[in-house]
Parts: sequence; C-alpha cells; structure tokens
Amino acid sequence: MIKETEYYKDLVDRLEKTKDLSNEEFTELLFCDDKEAVEYLTERARAVREKIYGKEVYLRGLIEFTNYCKNNCKYCGIRCGNKNADRYRLSKDDILSCCDMGYELGFRTFVLQGGEDPYFNDDRMVEIVSDIRKAHPDCAITLSIGEREKESYQKLFDAGANRYLLRHETANKAHYEYLHPKEMSFDHRMQCLKDLKEIGYQVGCGMMIGSPGQKPEHFVEDLRFLQSFKPEMVGIGPFIPHHDTEFANCSAGTVDMTLRLLSVIRLLLPDVLLPATTALGTIDPIGREKGILAGANVVMPNLSPGNVREKYLLYDNKICTGDEAAECIRCMSARVSKVGYAVIISRGDHISYR
Repeated sequence: MIKETEYYKDLVDRLEKTKDLSNEEFTELLFCDDKEAVEYLTERARAVREKIYGKEVYLRGLIEFTNYCKNNCKYCGIRCGNKNADRYRLSKDDILSCCDMGYELGFRTFVLQGGEDPYFNDDRMVEIVSDIRKAHPDCAITLSIGEREKESYQKLFDAGANRYLLRHETANKAHYEYLHPKEMSFDHRMQCLKDLKEIGYQVGCGMMIGSPGQKPEHFVEDLRFLQSFKPEMVGIGPFIPHHDTEFANCSAGTVDMTLRLLSVIRLLLPDVLLPATTALGTIDPIGREKGILAGANVVMPNLSPGNVREKYLLYDNKICTGDEAAECIRCMSARVSKVGYAVIISRGDHISYR
C-alpha cells in the first residue's frame, strides 16, 4: 500500500518531538519516494538547526599532513596497498605554518587529518599539538589520525588536543569486515570511540553513505549507534570509488540519501555539529550548499599546501585540490552566503560546551 504524504510528515514530526522512531519507520522515511514529504523533512531539519545555531556556519581549517597509512582499507585511495599513491609528509614547521596562515584568515579550529602513519608516533604528535596550542591558545585542535591506544589518546589530549574525529564507517560488524582487511577490528574501532569519550574529547564519528555491501538495515543500525553514543559531531558523505581500489567499479553513494540522512540526524541529535563534506561537494557541484540547507552547520576549507593537495586522494575527482587557502575560504563564504547563511570566526563548539 502506498503511504500518504501526511503519514510521512507525521513520522518527521514525531522524530523531531521524540528523537526516535521504530526501525521500520526510520527505513520508511529514508526510502520514501514522496517528494513533498522529503521536502518537509528538509524544512524541519533546517528549522531545528536554525533554532539552535541560527544562520551561522562554522569553519574548520583542514590540514592533511600525511598520506602514508599502515592500513589497507578496501575503499581508500591512500591504502598501503596502493603502490601508485604519491606519498608525502608535512614537517612540523609546515603544519605550524598552515595553522599560522589559517589563523590570519580567521580560522579558530584546526583539523589535523592523515592516514595512520607510524612515523607520527606519540612523541612527534605531542610535540606538534603542544606547539600549536602554545602558538594559538584560543583555538580548538582537532585530530583525525585513526585508531590508537587509549594511552596515546590521553597523551595527545594532555598536550592540548580537544576534539577527535574517528568515523565508525558502519555500525554493522559484518559490513565493517567486508570493507576492511582482516587485520582491522570492528570491536577495536568502537573501543577507540569509547576511549576518546572517556578521556574527555569532543568526539566525532560518522559513516559512508552508499558504500559497497551497505543494506537499508545498516542505516538504521548507524542511527541507533548515534543515538546511544551521542557524539558531538557526525561526519557523513557519499561513498565515491577510487580507481586504485578493489571497489573501483562500484557505484557511488547518492546525494539524495546523504541529504536525507543529514536531515534525520539533525532531528535525532538536534545540537550535533554536522559538516557539509567535501565528498558531498565532489559528487554534486552544489552538494555542500544542499547539505547546509538540509541541516548541516560546518564546512572544512583546506589549509594544506597546494603542492600536496592532489596527493591526498581518498576517492576520485576530489574538489578544491588546486585552490589556495585564501581562495578556498572566499569561495566557501560566497557559497554559504548564496543560500542565506554566513561563515563566522569562532571555534564553533558543540552547543553543550558553550
């Protein structure tokens, strides 16, 4: 039986009010083909986001400082098994220069992202984080450097890092094992996220949308995980294949499902920080603008040196690899303004930390 528009709108209203639906209702809402209902979902997510965060969009300065990685994830362009990747590492001075430049441009959050590179051990990372903290005491320092042991996370926290991004990728163990080599453990990934929370980081997790082997019920498992874990940030984006991986010929995830999930997550976790990701902008020329209109409130312009941006390719056709940082921020500001929002100079904390 075809459900009426009012039925789906009622699901949206109940999700907004109760922060919950049944598994079947979540699935119905995510996969319904009622255009009016989908527009209503987007409208309500946008309204909730504006009630909490207004028209502000927070900037994160992304520094991709190494594309070496010890892991061999089946979907990733910088996997250790990709012998065609042009590897690089930024020096500590390079990283600090990126932060200094970003600070002058107005950034108050720096995101250090890289593969799981054994070269950047605890001693080197503690030195880098400490020096950034000394140079920019008013800024937030976010790390996105994968799985480490709790002791390592604690050292980095003590050195001055206060946020950590570690996408769980999928909350279904069998699906996780399909996407990753046998050396990687779903249970360890989840333990890392718990350790980060216990230490006191503001934690971000997230998943790929439309990744190979993903089933409708996996989306529900992801939403249930987000409900229970309560992250401060959720980063989601469409799966985009990379030509040097075994998933090279798989279909990409869709803009539509990514936007629906952004809106659902906004209603599920109203005060969460929700990025409009580069992957979304890669798969659709105005994907990040659509993401903001669907409830997102964070964008991440790239502060990495221009000569390495094309080397940090997790997936094919990544946008903004040729832009200078100042050009990137001007472009992003203009894009955000065009849809009625404004980027602001702020650490952009999760609302609970204000």
